[in-house]
Amino acid sequence: MTDLTPQQLAEACAEAMFSRDQASQQLGMKIASVAPGRAVLTMTVDNRMIQGHGACHGGYLFTLADSAFAFSCNTYDKATVGSGCNIEYVSPAKEGDLLTATAVELTRGNRTGIYDITITNQADQVVAYFRGKSYQVRGSVRRLEE
Repeated sequence: MTDLTPQQLAEACAEAMFSRDQASQQLGMKIASVAPGRAVLTMTVDNRMIQGHGACHGGYLFTLADSAFAFSCNTYDKATVGSGCNIEYVSPAKEGDLLTATAVELTRGNRTGIYDITITNQADQVVAYFRGKSYQVRGSVRRLEE
């Protein structure tokens, strides 16, 4: 197998993960871009995601941010999971909004990392801020270990 550039590796990891990620797929998420330590995912708010106050349920916003977090911290082909996270809701998302979650790696050590994810709408208004802490476990992202 030929050596991959860091960008090619990030793309191969995202492709492998997304092919197995039924949760993100079922919510209509799409990977807009990926790079080492970074990922941008989009999702359109549909009527199934609306809560009793007429806005997108926070759980769906959390899921979008969490997926962007997962794709960003798994770009090095080292299986990585979340060890903790928090979210701050800033403004409501409405039905039909196209949301973009942009994940950026702040720091990455031997086994841990910190990532910031910003969710914006199509008008570039911030909907939520999410911070995730990652922990590297054993295994490859591209090849599931049996």
